[in-house]
Amino acid sequence: MLLSDLLAPTRVKVPLAARDKEGVLRELVELALPGRDPTTLADVLEAVRQREELLSTGIGEGVGIPHAKTAAVDQVVMAAGVSHHGVEFDALDGEPAHVFFMLLGPETAAAGHIKALSRIARLLRREQLRASLRSADTPEEFLRVVSSSEAA
Repeated sequence: MLLSDLLAPTRVKVPLAARDKEGVLRELVELALPGRDPTTLADVLEAVRQREELLSTGIGEGVGIPHAKTAAVDQVVMAAGVSHHGVEFDALDGEPAHVFFMLLGPETAAAGHIKALSRIARLLRREQLRASLRSADTPEEFLRVVSSSEAA
């Protein structure tokens, strides 16, 4: 599974408009599920919030990977974004997050969800990749960085 296959320019926002965690979560849910009705978006956002209450998905090193399982999707869906200002995201290292990948998976298919989370975490261990994503100025540039890192 390639992350670049799960993303498209319409599901990447550079820069994110939100300045706080709640706003980032909302913005990413809307990016991941464009055109969905407000009730569905609210339900998905609540699922993401509940996951955050268990343990923050701010993994440190300027990265947040909010995720949830939801009946609103029938396959793994991803959205991503960059905050040039940084957002307090309750990260393990206490630092603000700048790069975000949101992953939504169906409640009945945990394997794909776990595989995608693992892939994100593995790629984002590389400092140069994080820096390149953080400095991306457009969704297309962000996607080029992701694609080239997966090819390496």
